[in-house]
Amino acid sequence: MSEIISQPFKFMGLNAIDSSIIYGIFLVVWGLGVTYVSGSNSMTSMIPTFLGLPVLILSFLSKFLPSKQKLFMHIVVLFGLLSVFGGADLFRSIIAGRGFDNFWADLSKLAMFITGCLYCYICIQHFRYIKAMKNSS
Repeated sequence: MSEIISQPFKFMGLNAIDSSIIYGIFLVVWGLGVTYVSGSNSMTSMIPTFLGLPVLILSFLSKFLPSKQKLFMHIVVLFGLLSVFGGADLFRSIIAGRGFDNFWADLSKLAMFITGCLYCYICIQHFRYIKAMKNSS
């Protein structure tokens, strides 16, 4: 077991901080892209960007300020959860029979929900790994 524990946690070859940076970049680019492609004048199309910026900033900070890494990464996970909850609004539209009436908005919600769930899963696995590492030493 010490062989596994001595290795840092990785998901698809990336550690949790690098995964967070990529997730933050995805959210920022997705929000900007959907806003541009849809020609939206609404600030709500930028919600992924507004969620991605803190993820990106705090992930970089945790990389460069390791003493605050635990705090920053816990805050980052909260933004991942906000992405899940924001994306889950799609199900309200579907239940009401209005699913994908606003294609770009609902596609954005779907992307936030799926990627948010995956991201939170990665973070939970990372936190569980760290706890197991601490318990084994």
